Amino acid sequence: MLRKTRRHWAERAAQREFGKDSRGSTAVEFAIVAPVFLMVMFSIFEVGWFFFANSVVDATVGDAARRIKTGQVQKSFGDMDDKYDDMFADICNVLDTFGDCDDRLTIEVDTFDSFTTLAADNTPATCADAPPDDLAAIPFNPGDELQIVRVRICYLYRTLNPAIGLNLAEPGTNKRRLISTAIFRNEPYELNNRDDD
Repeated sequence: MLRKTRRHWAERAAQREFGKDSRGSTAVEFAIVAPVFLMVMFSIFEVGWFFFANSVVDATVGDAARRIKTGQVQKSFGDMDDKYDDMFADICNVLDTFGDCDDRLTIEVDTFDSFTTLAADNTPATCADAPPDDLAAIPFNPGDELQIVRVRICYLYRTLNPAIGLNLAEPGTNKRRLISTAIFRNEPYELNNRDDD
C-alpha cells in the first residue's frame, strides 16, 4: 500500500512539474497561429496584386482609347490587321508583368452611330477563353473622325495562390476576367493636320 501511495504522489509531482514546464509553449502557439497568419498575409498580397493588375488593365484601355481618339491608330501605316497587331503588342508589353498575354488578352474596338445604339448594345465582352468562332468575330474598327467608339479589353488574370487564403478566381478555374471599357467620340484629327490657306 505504501508503494502505491508513493507512486501516486510521484505521479502527481511529475504532473505538476509538467504543468509548470513552459518549454515548447511558443512552438505550440506558433503552430496554432501561423497557418491563420500566413493565410491572411497571402490573402492581402493576392488582393493587392489583383487590384494592381486591374488598375493596369484600366490604364492600358485608357491609353489605347487615347491613341484611337486622336487618330494615331487610324493614321498609322498598314492595314487593319497591322494596326491591331501594333495595338496588341503595345498592350502586351504592359500586361506581360502578369504573365504571357498572347492567350489571355482580347481587344475589341467597335463604332456606333449614336450613344442610343451603344446603350442598346448589351453584348458581353469576349474573353480569350471563348469558343474560336466568337474570338474570330471580335471587331477591330477604330472608326473615323467624330464617330462614337467603344474599346473593350478583356484580360484573363491567373490567381497567384488559389488554394491558400482568399480565392479570387471564378468558379471552376484559376482565372479571373478583368474587363475594362472606354467609350468616347473620336476627335476631328484630320482638321488638326490641315494646312491653313
